[in-house]
Formats: sequence, C-alpha cells, structure tokens
Amino acid sequence: MLAEYWGDFTNDFITIWVIIDPIAVLPLFIALTSGYDHVVRRRMAAASVLVSLVVLYFFIAVGQFVITAMGISLHAFAIAGGLILFLFAIDMVLGQPKKEDDPTVARETPFQLAVYPLAIPNLAGPGSMLTVILRTDNSRVNLLEQIHTTLAVALVLGITFLLMLAAGPITRVIGAGGANVIRRIMGMIIAAYAVNLVIGGIAGWLRLPPL
Repeated sequence: MLAEYWGDFTNDFITIWVIIDPIAVLPLFIALTSGYDHVVRRRMAAASVLVSLVVLYFFIAVGQFVITAMGISLHAFAIAGGLILFLFAIDMVLGQPKKEDDPTVARETPFQLAVYPLAIPNLAGPGSMLTVILRTDNSRVNLLEQIHTTLAVALVLGITFLLMLAAGPITRVIGAGGANVIRRIMGMIIAAYAVNLVIGGIAGWLRLPPL
C-alpha cells in the first residue's frame, strides 16, 4: 500500500517536473536578474514561484468548473493544450532561447518581471495549467490522487525556488552549451507528452481504448 502511494506520488512529481521544467527557466532567470543584487534576485525568485503556485492552485480548485461552465470538454481542452504545448516543444528543440531586450527590462520593475515572463508563461504556462486540471479531474481521479498532484506542484515549485537561488553557480558549472542541451532534451520529452495529450483527447472523444 505504501509502495503504491509513493509510486503514484512519484509519477505525479515527475510529470509536473517535466511540464514546469525548472531547469529550462534558469537561463531566462539569470538573464532577467543579472542587473540586480542578491536580495532583489531572491525576492524575484520568491515572487515568481508564489504567483505560479497561486495560478496553478486556482486551476486545481476551479479550472475544471470554469471550462465546464463554458461548455468546453476536457477532451477538447486536452487536444488544444496538446497542440499548443507541441508548438512550445518545437521551439525548445529547434529554436533559440528567448532573450529580453535591455530597454524593456529597464522599464519594468523586478516584480513585473517575476510575474511575466518568469511566472507566466514559463512556470505556470498552458501545459502546466492543463496538466493540473487533467490530473485533478473529479470524474476519473480520486481525492488521494488529487492531493498527490497538489503536493507535487508545491514540491516542484519549492525546488524551483532553490534552483533559482543557485542559478549563478549552476550556470557556471554546466555552461551555456550544457543548458542548451538540457533545453532541447526536455523539449523532446514535452513534445512526446503533448502528442500523448492530443491522442488521448481524441481517443477519449471517440471512446477508443487507451493506448
């Protein structure tokens, strides 16, 4: 029983880790905070993680209700989210890391940068929102599994905060090339997950057996 409990939690943790992908956020965090001192960087890291936590918990609590009230099925949301997530994954694999223009950065406050682009859409992006909705679906997920997802989100974001605090030393160790390799590998994993979402949504809509 205990092994099954930890197995379910581990599965939730790995899934949410891959979708949020804290490592891929590190280069952006370093670029946005390079002009600030240690205290401001820590506040930006804390703000981005807290905003992401609130957004994802909002979708855990009422996300399914909102899309149901709008007449959107979870299958349609899964297909749409999978397609969007797949585009993001393609950009991660084939594109270049996005950089912020210095004039834009200078005009924005540290808190504004923590909210966008750090918290949204990097940490609490469409893939993360869709994932927490699907993994807390009342029609097919029991209360214990929903608690697993809730705790996994908090744990992943907590680790993300610690990684942000250690962003400088980590980047010096792995270098720009190492970060780029990790970004592309995670992009491949996210692309596979996105395809699985689309196929799963279509299979659920057509009442086909699971893959």
